[in-house]
Amino acid sequence: MFRLSDIFILLAVALSFAVSAYMWFNGYRENGIFTAIWVPSILAFGIYFKLSALMARGIRK
Repeated sequence: MFRLSDIFILLAVALSFAVSAYMWFNGYRENGIFTAIWVPSILAFGIYFKLSALMARGIRK
């Protein structure tokens, strides 16, 4: 179901979220917000490449 690339994308999202929360709760609020912006960006990056790979394969299952 999940490919290795999917796991790496989700790992990057989780790591970004964890670093963001750590910064936010330790007083680095602006840095935490900046890092939190990475989460949807990384997800969009992963979705784009997932769809690109599906289109290249002709959307075969």
